[in-house]
Amino acid sequence: MDSSLVDHDAQRRTRRLYAAALCAAGLLVNFIGVRIVHATGVPLYIDNIGSALAGALGGVIPGVVVGFFTNLINGIGDFTTVYYGSLTVLIAICSAWFERKGCYTFKKPWRLLAVIAVFTLIGGGLGSLLTWTLYGFSFGEGVSAPLAHRLYEAGHLSKFWSQFLADMLIDLADKTITVLIVAAVLNLLPADLRKRLFFAGWRQAPLSDETLTEAEKKQSRRVSLRSKIVFFAAAAMIVIAGAITALSFVHYRNAAIEEQIEQARGVVRVAAAAIDPERVDEYIERGEEAEGYAIIDGRFYDLANSSENIQYVYAYQIREDGCHVVFDADTPETEGSAPGEVIEFDEAFAEYLPALLAGEPIEPIVSNEKYGWLLTVYEPVYDSGGRCRCYVGADIDMSGISADGYQFLARVVSLFLGFFLLILATTLWLAEYHIILPINAMSLSTGRFAYDSGTAREESVESIRALDILTGDEIENLYHSVTKTTEDMVAAIEHEEHQKQVISRLQNGLILVLADMVESRDTCTGQHVRKTAAYSEIIMRELKREGVYADQLTEEYISDVINSAPLHDIGKIKVSDLILNKPGRLTDEEFAVMKTHTVEGAHVIEHAMHMVSEEDSPYLKEADNLAMYHHEKWNGSGYPVGLKGEEIPLSARIMAVADVFDALVSKRSYKDGLSYEKAMDIILAGAGSHFDPAVVHAFAQAEEKVREVMNANMDI
Repeated sequence: MDSSLVDHDAQRRTRRLYAAALCAAGLLVNFIGVRIVHATGVPLYIDNIGSALAGALGGVIPGVVVGFFTNLINGIGDFTTVYYGSLTVLIAICSAWFERKGCYTFKKPWRLLAVIAVFTLIGGGLGSLLTWTLYGFSFGEGVSAPLAHRLYEAGHLSKFWSQFLADMLIDLADKTITVLIVAAVLNLLPADLRKRLFFAGWRQAPLSDETLTEAEKKQSRRVSLRSKIVFFAAAAMIVIAGAITALSFVHYRNAAIEEQIEQARGVVRVAAAAIDPERVDEYIERGEEAEGYAIIDGRFYDLANSSENIQYVYAYQIREDGCHVVFDADTPETEGSAPGEVIEFDEAFAEYLPALLAGEPIEPIVSNEKYGWLLTVYEPVYDSGGRCRCYVGADIDMSGISADGYQFLARVVSLFLGFFLLILATTLWLAEYHIILPINAMSLSTGRFAYDSGTAREESVESIRALDILTGDEIENLYHSVTKTTEDMVAAIEHEEHQKQVISRLQNGLILVLADMVESRDTCTGQHVRKTAAYSEIIMRELKREGVYADQLTEEYISDVINSAPLHDIGKIKVSDLILNKPGRLTDEEFAVMKTHTVEGAHVIEHAMHMVSEEDSPYLKEADNLAMYHHEKWNGSGYPVGLKGEEIPLSARIMAVADVFDALVSKRSYKDGLSYEKAMDIILAGAGSHFDPAVVHAFAQAEEKVREVMNANMDI
């Protein structure tokens, strides 16, 4: 088995053990905090220390797990605490973020104050609003009740704002204790232990903090992969949860309405059983004077007040002109109508009038007219002859169902938020370590790839190998493909460079052979081309060191001049041997022919340049300059064109010094070579007239190196 796989597996097991221990410790701290509060009666909560500590030490995942399961476990004894799980999870997430930003430090108190403020807004502000949404406004209850009463009695705030402010102040004290404890623990723990406690899900070699920061700053062209994952995960959960919540709400509401219908039916059946159908007309005409009327009316009253949802209980006789009151129970808010009183039909009952006039049973009716949102259930009362003598009705107030429905919806949403944050945090954490970080690591490593040297290329390949991505999926396959492609590419580059070096050496060798062929016709020059090339390199290196002509003297330029220097006298191949090897002084006519070697050399090189592109042989341009202008003089008295000063190409000005110096110090058949001192005196004397003064100065400054070349045996 690959040793890297074994190492990764061992590291993952270690991280899981530390994470499990941290989560267990966080849950224990939260549990102990709650028990201390219950035992002492202190008006605080102390139930978020473990969550905030787990988030700060272990990161988002341990913090979220501790926060969520704290409320889930506490919910075994008091299920209402489960609804507040989303707030605890949110505090844990914020705690992890604050620790990453370095906010838990006593050296910068304002940062700790910012943490306390955010935690207070979550726990106190959002917690108070959540309580109000879940249970309706209830003044003066819970831990903050005494303070809420004092604030209200001061006479400046309403009950709502007194309760809200009391919740905020109590939570401010609670979260101040929480943040200070977390900050103290973080500052006391050794950095090495804190590093081990952080729950990272690396599926590769861990990246340094600097690399992570660089990866986070790297901008995407449009939307980052992290944002897309968060968006689609959140959207999927919201759509699914929204659909489930909507169905649950509809089901809950229908069930609640059905429950109220059954309650109303029970009420009307009991009320109908109390009425003597044969005496309905008597009840209408005589009212309370009728025998037993008061007893039946009392029964209606008891039924009307048996539940807070029952609004009215009554008995009507339905006629063409309206509803004739038989019984109408009083309520604490409304006095019932008198027997015999005629009440107009409600518009909501218009479609049911034919059935009511016929004495037929009707389905429950939901109306929202002048009497409010009501559920009405009618029960027909038949006499011994089967005729409907009246209807007993019960009106149920539906506003309570609406309020209960919204509270049910709020509870479902609050439960969903806790799960939502847990799942979203886990999804993003997994995506971060399994997808985003491996891709960013590959992107950064390949983006930094250096091609300028063999060492740089090898280091770049090694940096990609060192990522050691082991996600076990398509990302790992991509990584191995990138690694192999990079290695193959580097191998191809190395092979190409080797071939270029071989070709370059062959090319330079051919140039020297060609130069030697020219020299073999000129018995006086010997090693001239090699030494002039060496002198030219010495001059260029010294000029560059002095910062003279720095814009021209690039490494590429120096290489081109060195490689083309042996061709500066190539034009001599066109000069007759009689003139080239004449032992005595040349006549004017012979010297005129000799001078043509500059132009002829340029023609030879230009012909070669037409055969290949300048990109393929960039040194030929300088070879052309050297061949054509190496006999030009600084004062313009040279040949073949008579250029002067910097009109003369720099390479030709350099070769002019190297060429003359080598001619002076070299032994010929017709003369002995001069000493270095005498030759250099002549060169120095020609500065500003024959030679470029800057080139002469550089040549003179490099005396030691010049002497080495002068005295060296250049035979190759």
